[in-house]
Amino acid sequence: MSTTDARMDGRAWGVLFVLCGAIFLEGIDVAMLNVALPSIRADLGLSTGMLSGLVSAYVLGYGGFMLLGGRAADLLGRRRMFLLWLTVFCLFSGLGGLATEGWMLLVARFVTGVAAAFMAPAGLALLTGAFPEGPLRTRALGVYAGTAAGGFSLGLVAGGLLASLGWRWVFFAPVIMSAVILAAAIPLVKDTDAAGERQGGFDLPGAFAITGAMLLLVYGVVRLEHPSRGPGLTAAVLAAGLALLAAFVLIERRAADPLVRPGILRSGTLVRTNAAALLFIGAFGGFQFLLTLYLQEVRGWSTLETGLAMLVIAIDTVLAPTLTPRLVNRYGNVRVLFGGLVLAAVAYALFLPVGADWTYAAMLPSLIVLGLAFSLAYGPLTMAAVEGVPEEEHGLASGLLYTAIQFGTALGLSAVTAVNVAALGSGTALEAIRAALVVPLAAAVLAAVITAFGLRTRPAPAPVVAPVAVPDPEVVR
Repeated sequence: MSTTDARMDGRAWGVLFVLCGAIFLEGIDVAMLNVALPSIRADLGLSTGMLSGLVSAYVLGYGGFMLLGGRAADLLGRRRMFLLWLTVFCLFSGLGGLATEGWMLLVARFVTGVAAAFMAPAGLALLTGAFPEGPLRTRALGVYAGTAAGGFSLGLVAGGLLASLGWRWVFFAPVIMSAVILAAAIPLVKDTDAAGERQGGFDLPGAFAITGAMLLLVYGVVRLEHPSRGPGLTAAVLAAGLALLAAFVLIERRAADPLVRPGILRSGTLVRTNAAALLFIGAFGGFQFLLTLYLQEVRGWSTLETGLAMLVIAIDTVLAPTLTPRLVNRYGNVRVLFGGLVLAAVAYALFLPVGADWTYAAMLPSLIVLGLAFSLAYGPLTMAAVEGVPEEEHGLASGLLYTAIQFGTALGLSAVTAVNVAALGSGTALEAIRAALVVPLAAAVLAAVITAFGLRTRPAPAPVVAPVAVPDPEVVR
């Protein structure tokens, strides 16, 4: 790939498809498991607590080790970390498919989450390093963002189909996919940073402190889903997490080679981006959970019907790599991101008065607008996450973004679950869902307000470039 013009050759497209395949794998893996949970419970006889633990275990591994994964990519080599942890992801997904006990699934999901925590920031750093800043990177990140979000939407449908064949295929399918991606990545993906340029060492005290803090905070947030169950323990877990977080800040200020350079958090763009990511993804995670409850428990739809209903949200798979880069080049990341967040708030507001007899046509406007929101917001979030950050710290910046996303997912699910459970005590299931729908709406509005502060900064004028040569869209997909 040439770094002097706006064209991408065949090898560049190959690298892009490999890295997009990895983020697609992560999204589809999570979504497929969600729709297969009832089948897993029926086959292995798992308790409700064990079943929710399968979801929480992945979140704990992902959220707890993300910052360490980002720093490891910067210090140990992005390609090395990407290939190593893609292999681990493949192996432990296979272990999940062979599981005969609940604890085996818990171990498999936790380690798979840890693998994703190391793989995701390395992949995003490889992408930003492979494509120079400007139209090429904007287009590449647009394709990447659309693939990431599309993986989750398509995973709901794929999970329903695979679960009908047997829940173990939900674990075996990612094994096949990751093996293919790994085989393609070895010859195609090259390190984008020279080994001699890597400086510093591992801040082990900081790593232990932040990993422990994230594990405790995510676990505490997950426990908030049922506030009446051991509130003292929940408070103690959250307090311990905050204490470790405070200790981490003190360690980083004194460390010779800090895990998170304190100066990186002085960037207003980076802080706003991560806050917006946390709220935006948290809102969607909560809404998707409530929509699933509505369609399956109130309306009696099957898991496959639910997945197909949500498929329209995957419109961003097409729009993110085609429309969004053009808008970003013309208006800048912040304005496009702000538009996406406003659309998300509109989508949730439209669904707020949902009724017991709504037709799919009545739901469709909300789902289409939400797909448009993802098209405009997800790509600019990934672009803004590394904007103004030195190249050698792109792994760290990516780790910060994915930490915010994962923590937001846990927070969004816990918040809507807590409101839903509380409302069930005094109303019907539909009324409880309506009450909980206020949570994603409020989160989207807050994300838009936070992002609006960045609108006062005038973006640099977009460079005038020659049209980008791209292959046929059908080939890209």
